[in-house]
Amino acid sequence: MTDIRRIITLRDVILSEMGRPLANPITRAIGLAVITNPFAGKFSEDLSALFPVGRAIGERLSGDLRALLGGPAVAYGKAALVGINGEKEHGGACIHPMLGRPMREAIGGGKAVIPSNVKVAAVGASLDVPIGHKDDVWSFDHFDTVTVSVDDAPRADEIVIALVFADGGRPLPRCGKGPV
Repeated sequence: MTDIRRIITLRDVILSEMGRPLANPITRAIGLAVITNPFAGKFSEDLSALFPVGRAIGERLSGDLRALLGGPAVAYGKAALVGINGEKEHGGACIHPMLGRPMREAIGGGKAVIPSNVKVAAVGASLDVPIGHKDDVWSFDHFDTVTVSVDDAPRADEIVIALVFADGGRPLPRCGKGPV
């Protein structure tokens, strides 16, 4: 396991939109882990050492996020922000092969692919974490984004891994379900 420098958890509750109170406020639980990138500054064909890092971060954060959400999760997302001495594939190796299982276990399932995003950027950059319905990939009303940043990360040799659970979709949704 690589070193974890910071763990940040947030609870975002949306109470109104466009001046209209929501009948059911939407809660989003966000977890961020700032880790050392063991591949920063060097190319490697084999990034498999990062696969279990994603699983470990998922195991560490998913239960806390489920509790922070305060109710059942219906949507989820994940992302990685790689410091400038790394590459997108380093973030992909953290979030794709093994992170999804602990997320799904924490919320009791999830048939749909977990929306994801990876980018390379400097300290303090924002990261858009896409969110989608956990079981219905065609639920347009659940397509959303949480934008996060960490004031001192990712440093050049770090990766920020982000997980999001939500108990709803966008506020005041009106797009419905697409064709199947």
